[in-house]
Amino acid sequence: MATITDYLPLLVGLLSLLVGLWAGKAWERYKLHDGRWVDRRKARHSPHYILGLNFLVSNQVDQAVEELSHAAGLDQDSLETHVILGNLYRERGQVGRAIQVHQLLLQRSRLSRVEHGYVLLCLGLDFKRGGFVGRALEAFNEVLRLDPTNRYALLNLEKLHEEQHQWAEAYAIRQRVMELGSDESAAADRTILAFLEHALGLEALAAGDTATASQRFQAAIDRDRTTVPAYLSLGDLRATQGDDEGAIAAWEDVVRVAPERAYLAFDRLEAAHRRLGHPERFVRACEALIRDNPQDWRAHRALAHQLAGSGEVRRSLELLFEALAQSPHALTIHQAIWHSLSELGLPDDQIRRYVDLTQESVFYLDPHICTRCRYRSTELLWHCPHCHEWNTFVEEWISPAKDPEGAPA
Repeated sequence: MATITDYLPLLVGLLSLLVGLWAGKAWERYKLHDGRWVDRRKARHSPHYILGLNFLVSNQVDQAVEELSHAAGLDQDSLETHVILGNLYRERGQVGRAIQVHQLLLQRSRLSRVEHGYVLLCLGLDFKRGGFVGRALEAFNEVLRLDPTNRYALLNLEKLHEEQHQWAEAYAIRQRVMELGSDESAAADRTILAFLEHALGLEALAAGDTATASQRFQAAIDRDRTTVPAYLSLGDLRATQGDDEGAIAAWEDVVRVAPERAYLAFDRLEAAHRRLGHPERFVRACEALIRDNPQDWRAHRALAHQLAGSGEVRRSLELLFEALAQSPHALTIHQAIWHSLSELGLPDDQIRRYVDLTQESVFYLDPHICTRCRYRSTELLWHCPHCHEWNTFVEEWISPAKDPEGAPA
């Protein structure tokens, strides 16, 4: 009959195995830090980690970096903490340090496919911020190799191509983005594709390929009927080919589909109608636009300019005063009014009327400003050269008490 001594070696072996497992788990879970053992599982929930996230939410980047650095020191294996810390270094302008953090993370052997792709995406953003375009392209393409449906990698890759004016590549990538998008983003994707079609048309036009340029401009209009620059460029192309009627048709489409941008076509329409010998058509078009949009001060100004050129200075001045009542902030109206007043000999009653209308005027500067990144341009742009967003420019307003340097940034 077996006794307990017969099972003693087996019991000792089992006990040794349990002790070894416990020791291994303890070594994995705990680490010696500053002379004391720290629970790795609790490091992520340490006050430093929580405080770092709180500072991050409050947009206090420096404090967030300090607290998350302490949290990362408590747990060197925490992927999430180190990724966030590297991203914060990038946002703070420490691109080299951000690259170093993310490259070290990529050397880990136990990264999953998703984790590897995410760290590569962050590294690509580091390279992009640092101006290393080639390495950024490589990183984003590697992310897409791991995850072909990664929308963020596609969008950043598209922006890089836009920065390099590689419109065909940007167009192809936006098509891939559109295939991955939802119904909610389809309209925005079509709008961006239309602007890229227009950019490809301008590229073809610069190369002397007018047929392709015309096709691209028309394709942009077909993708999105509100793509104003495509109408303008198509009209410009027809005008250079001697087709003033076709040019007028394209520019009049701007007035119809986007009346708030109709002013971009006014000078073109006025010149074309003058070349064809029927300036009254432009007058009728402006009058119709004013009837439909009484607050359109630019239509008032365009019609006033046409009438002043025909010698109808008093009627022109009346239109300018109407425009001033609708939009006392437009500096060009004030300039046109003073030009008309000078031609009429500076009549006192009209000057008093002008002063009464401009008591509380607020002017805006000629430069336009991007609503996303606040980039300023002296002309209306469709593609921001700073943040590379499309169709984000508006005119910048400024109080007469401030000089341009005091305008909001």
